[in-house]
Amino acid sequence: MTLDPVHVDTIAYLASAIADGVDDADHDDLAGTAWDEWLDPLHADGREVLAALGEHELRRTPVEDAALADRPFETSHGVDSGTLNPTSFKNGLVLDVAQAAMGTEPTDLDLHRGRSIVVTVHANDATVVFPDVPDGWMSYDEGNSDRRVLKVPRSRRFADEMVHELALSLAESHHARRHLDHGDVEDLLVLDGPLYPKRLLNWATRDRELREVAHGETVQEAVETYVRLVESCIERGVPVLGFVKNPTSGFLTRTLDRKGIESPWPDDAALFTRLLERRAAGPDDRGGPGDRDDDSITFTSWLRSRGGSDAPLASDGDALGVERRLDPAGYEVTYMHVYEPREDVLFKVEAPAAFTEDPETRDRLTRQVISEVAAEAGPPTPVAKADELARIGVGEKEALRRKFEERFGAEHLRTYDDVRWQETE
Repeated sequence: MTLDPVHVDTIAYLASAIADGVDDADHDDLAGTAWDEWLDPLHADGREVLAALGEHELRRTPVEDAALADRPFETSHGVDSGTLNPTSFKNGLVLDVAQAAMGTEPTDLDLHRGRSIVVTVHANDATVVFPDVPDGWMSYDEGNSDRRVLKVPRSRRFADEMVHELALSLAESHHARRHLDHGDVEDLLVLDGPLYPKRLLNWATRDRELREVAHGETVQEAVETYVRLVESCIERGVPVLGFVKNPTSGFLTRTLDRKGIESPWPDDAALFTRLLERRAAGPDDRGGPGDRDDDSITFTSWLRSRGGSDAPLASDGDALGVERRLDPAGYEVTYMHVYEPREDVLFKVEAPAAFTEDPETRDRLTRQVISEVAAEAGPPTPVAKADELARIGVGEKEALRRKFEERFGAEHLRTYDDVRWQETE
């Protein structure tokens, strides 16, 4: 116990003082106005960056009815990547490890067994080479899994970010494409995360050093794998979704601010949460807004996004130099937001326009996602399974670091956080 009651009371007093200066009574009306008048369509820099796909509506359905509803897709497959997290060693190397796994509904243990493992390594010394490391992907585990080592571009400032994002993206996209090309996925594919590697795409608009890397061969390969995955899904008629558990975009709120519309929300997720959360007439027992209605799942209709990190895959975008072999408009990101009231969380569901432009497919995808979220009070079952399979636990991370230390003959660089958190475990 580090806070005595007197300190807790003082913090509560300060919170009250802050609250006295905040009146969000009109935020509901402002959110509704934003939805009704500003987001269909929304323009920025002379381009349409957001527009409704079909009806522009806010929708809700009873949780119990949605959970018990028949699902349009008989089988579904989810893919996720787990990582070691960037680790520095005393010999100058920085590396990360990502393993991707596939979860299935119904369960398929053969597919659950497979992995795609990527070790990304960064060396500040330009003379470092890895003569014994084969180039490209190699099969192992009796052909059930693939592995790869990738040397990332040199960068003192962004080494951690590079090894992490490239490992994560390459493992996930390769694993999804591998199983799709093998014919393992027949009905629906769900990625745990966005449809495209948005953090890599964002590098193209950030620091000069990252912009150069973003248009380099390594990042282009990662982006291309996702583009080819989407193409494969379109050609096979297998819809693909990106299920974003923690949406972080602030593009819409920033765009509204630039138009002189002062947005009180810190990011887009806060705006859509305000739109979709439903409460009874207040006040509740604590004097705040009325109690949350948790009997219904609420969600938006679908929107076509061509701005922010979605701009490179818009029909007029450059896709970071990656060739698109089909109609470029079909690659564009469309999305819907889903609000789960029992846990008070917002999800974002993305899909290529090639699927959602068709009203029937769009309806089937909507019903599938809403039913799964209602039944699980969280992500769809195959995504949850993939997340569990791909996760690298604390003990496993320590074991991996010890293995690397043995092979490198060099210890990893510890920080005081390593000591502090070890003492509390």
